[in-house]
Amino acid sequence: MAKVKRINLGLQGGGAHGAYTWGVLDRLLEDERIEIAAMSGTSAGAMNGAALKAGWVENGREGARARLAWLWERMGAVEDMRWPAWMGAGLPTSGLNRTMALSVPFAMADSVSRSVSPYFYGPFYRNPLRPIAEAFEFDKVCAPEGPALFVCATNVRSGKIRVFPEAEVSTDVLLASACLPTMFQAVEIGGEHYWDGGYTGNPAIFPLFREGLPQDVVVININPLERSEVPRAAHDIQNRINEISFNSSLLRELRAISFVQRLLDEGALSSGTMKRVLVHMIADDGLMRDLSVATKMVPVPELLWKLRDAGRVAADAFLAAHFDDLNERSTIDLAEMFS
Repeated sequence: MAKVKRINLGLQGGGAHGAYTWGVLDRLLEDERIEIAAMSGTSAGAMNGAALKAGWVENGREGARARLAWLWERMGAVEDMRWPAWMGAGLPTSGLNRTMALSVPFAMADSVSRSVSPYFYGPFYRNPLRPIAEAFEFDKVCAPEGPALFVCATNVRSGKIRVFPEAEVSTDVLLASACLPTMFQAVEIGGEHYWDGGYTGNPAIFPLFREGLPQDVVVININPLERSEVPRAAHDIQNRINEISFNSSLLRELRAISFVQRLLDEGALSSGTMKRVLVHMIADDGLMRDLSVATKMVPVPELLWKLRDAGRVAADAFLAAHFDDLNERSTIDLAEMFS
């Protein structure tokens, strides 16, 4: 029997595109050779992590898979006045992206979000994600059993990252991690206000360096790192700004890891002073480049299922190519990435 490989997971945020991460997790949970030791998640990544953790505590791998399916069924049922879900039914992925990005309703909603504060709505304001976040069983999410869980949010006042360990995760923590400031009112926790964690850690990798956790960090990336063409259309420019913004914190951490690895390799740091991190990534940049910030904003069921299936395929390919590399070596050349 193959040796069990212990890994940590970095779960990126990216709105409805988090359904891709659902697919990756669903496939990893099928493989009993993989043990998930810890997860660090932001926004949709935090929701995925909390669902996996709660389901795992309830009924192991099958419970985790069931709870993830529950989460995205609920996400697919969210009704948003800007884009009725039925309008996306039956469209191919690329067609859905173009239709949404260029539609008059989306353009109007996007314009409103940039010019009207979410505080403008007063007592009529509601966060459409709150009913979903409130439905989590936090006695299971916060339990010491199962994979460790860390959730990232951004402190509005200080601009600093805040990482909530599993014992502190709550409805408000999940909503804070997913709080886009142009759409949602900041979430108050303990007298401080928080916005989306993607600005400071998407995902935060450093909580996974703790003693007792494995060296391997598998990042499930849902924001394309590169694009071959310079965007020229207004919506393409805004989309690329969004991608760069929500990848910047991850790239900073990966650059720091690369720097430490080089010092260890050169003997400038003695072994044991810093942890050697083995970095892996599961991504489908081709698919994600076909999408945009428009498809992140509205969880059209048709798209969610396609993203789930794509995530399963990507995870399957990763395991086929790199299972033997886990716990042995990185499968991303950080030196080349940052050369």
